[in-house]
Amino acid sequence: MGFWKRLIAFLIDVFILVVVTVPLLLAIYGRSYLKLAHEGGGIAGVWDFLIQYVLPTIAVIVFWRYRGATPGKMAISARIVDAKTGRTPSTGKLVVRYFAYLVSMLPLFIGFIWIGIDRRKQGFHDKIAGTLVIYDND
Repeated sequence: MGFWKRLIAFLIDVFILVVVTVPLLLAIYGRSYLKLAHEGGGIAGVWDFLIQYVLPTIAVIVFWRYRGATPGKMAISARIVDAKTGRTPSTGKLVVRYFAYLVSMLPLFIGFIWIGIDRRKQGFHDKIAGTLVIYDND
């Protein structure tokens, strides 16, 4: 069940990011930004990079650090803990976990699919960072 719950949490988080970032990008770049994005034109400028990459990275790591979860994980009553101690992971572990998402994506998102197979429901990013997702209502 962990895989499907976490997929729902991910979709909630993506929805929130889109609701926040798209209006900001449209306010800065105007409607031409939609055309650029539709054509796969890359990064439109420094604000595009900051809003699409830097802001989400910081937001996710801050949520993990101070709330133990992103809004999506909070919605499913899940939180991230240190796999060995069960306590709040260090900021360093959380940064590693975030960037280890890249490993989980390649190839073909197998590191995320692994959540459905693994006994502890750890994705590759969890294994690399030494974290575990637990559910408060289980």
